[in-house]
Amino acid sequence: MKLAGKKFVVVGGGGLIGSHTVDLLCKEDISEVIVYDNFFRGSEENLANALKDPRVKICDFGGDILHSDILNDVFAGIDGVFHFAALWLLQCHEYPRSAFDVNIRGTFNVMEACVKQSVARLVYSSSASVYGDALHEPMKEDHPYNNKNFYGATKIAGEAMLNAFHHRYGLNYVGLRYMNVYGPRQDYHGAYIAVIMKMLDAIDQGESPTIFGDGSEAFDFVAVEDCAYANICAMKADVVNKNYNVGTGFRTSLKELAEKLIQLTGTDLPIQFAPRSQATLVRNRIGDPTLAEKDIGYQAQIDLEVGLRGLISWRKNHKEEVAARRRAAGITD
Repeated sequence: MKLAGKKFVVVGGGGLIGSHTVDLLCKEDISEVIVYDNFFRGSEENLANALKDPRVKICDFGGDILHSDILNDVFAGIDGVFHFAALWLLQCHEYPRSAFDVNIRGTFNVMEACVKQSVARLVYSSSASVYGDALHEPMKEDHPYNNKNFYGATKIAGEAMLNAFHHRYGLNYVGLRYMNVYGPRQDYHGAYIAVIMKMLDAIDQGESPTIFGDGSEAFDFVAVEDCAYANICAMKADVVNKNYNVGTGFRTSLKELAEKLIQLTGTDLPIQFAPRSQATLVRNRIGDPTLAEKDIGYQAQIDLEVGLRGLISWRKNHKEEVAARRRAAGITD
């Protein structure tokens, strides 16, 4: 699809990957971007720069994907939809019924609205969680589903429904299976923060970063900016009814990650190892992005060290900005 003059809805556009995708859309000659988000996980703060662009607006009627009638109205006259809205892995583990409602029923609503309103193309955020633990590395798109958790199950269901919608209704879509995403605007509050943020929290407090297991578990850490770029590539591409890995193709063990964070923060803290307790999490997952490069023109651009430097810098600045706002508001605790 050529983006010039087109109108887009970004479902979950206030979140990590969604807000960065909105930023990239603003660099294109598009006509309009509507952010459809209930801001349960995302925030309007993530859209601060994008909202300076008069072509970007937040949906006036809320942004809950369980409200199919509102989705249907918002999608009227829209050319392309990006679908990011979902409960995250550990939320799905603790609240499987909500995981079904949001990630499966809500995704069905998005697809149905796309069909009813003749949306030309849908880009769906899937996940490498569909693969579970790697049976071989790197994982190509034909790697078997080896998932054992509710989050991965909801993403498998989403991919299966998309395939069915394509064959029954002709829905034009592409799915993207992100590896381990990190970067600016990543949540560092609450119970569901990612491993990088947990390690940085410990370092900030002068404590050793903790690794559950022996640190040999390895993952493909991909910068959020690269994930946003993959979404733009997928919307522009001609391929349909396919799912692609979005990653770097490089493996980084948790021990290597902790060592790199210690180095980049200028500390000399030792790594602490603890018994592995998260049985639902995978041990190894490295994706092969070759097919995504061939079919949609995606290739990761950001080296891990460069990406981590950017994340650490953003995190430091953001914490300072939050603290300044609290002081200005007279909040001292």
